[in-house]
Amino acid sequence: MSTAKKDYKRITVKSLVEMKANQEKISMLTAYDYTMAKIVDSAGVDVILVGDSASNVMAGHETTLPITLDQMIYHASSVIRAVERALVVVDLPFGSYQSDPKEALRSAIRIMKESGGHAVKLEGGKEIKESIKRILHAGIPVMGHLGLTPQSIYKFGTYTVRAKEEAEAQKLKEDALLLEKIGCFAIVLEKVPAKLAKEVADSLTIPVIGIGAGNGVDGQVLVTHDMVGMTHEFHPRFLRRYLDLYTEMTNAFQQYVTDVKAIDFPNEQEQY
Repeated sequence: MSTAKKDYKRITVKSLVEMKANQEKISMLTAYDYTMAKIVDSAGVDVILVGDSASNVMAGHETTLPITLDQMIYHASSVIRAVERALVVVDLPFGSYQSDPKEALRSAIRIMKESGGHAVKLEGGKEIKESIKRILHAGIPVMGHLGLTPQSIYKFGTYTVRAKEEAEAQKLKEDALLLEKIGCFAIVLEKVPAKLAKEVADSLTIPVIGIGAGNGVDGQVLVTHDMVGMTHEFHPRFLRRYLDLYTEMTNAFQQYVTDVKAIDFPNEQEQY
């Protein structure tokens, strides 16, 4: 069982490597706006991911592909204004880094300068090596992302578990070692077999943060709207719902409607 080894006043990329070395698990959640980020940060979450999952949970798109760099900067700026302790990692959106390392660097610089984010996250391994190296050479911390990479959903054709076959598992292990070698400070592993994820985590000195990757990795990440139950249509095996806010909020809204129509709200104590 993991317990806190050190009281970090501010989480940095160095803090995460220390936490792995000290066998302290890393907690990571998403946030896309000031109010939610304020709550997540004050709860002591180590890393806040401004994920391109905002495309799904904030904008209602079916995939993460439509969200733009400008929109990611807007969300990241809102989060940064709320955060005092957590490390804020911002996803580079689809189309902003895959085709050209120079474009990748320009995108990462815009995020860092215009949002104040602390690091960026990119999906992929060997195929985006040059983009990652270009960003790292500019002094921008990079978190990798392997396994299920949602920006490649139309290539995969499905959101099922990745790297169950030996060839894909071997590529994932090679990509993870490559990402560490070129300088990434951490890697997210999404929807891969727990045994493989633990093997990868044990082979690296940088932290591996899992989502649907078992408990043998160095930390966990979930989409906040999923884990507090604001979304209710999404039921993957890896998701634990800590609240049922969809029901709680629906009940509250319905009660508000009832009170307004019954002229019960506002009452005498709620007016001037």
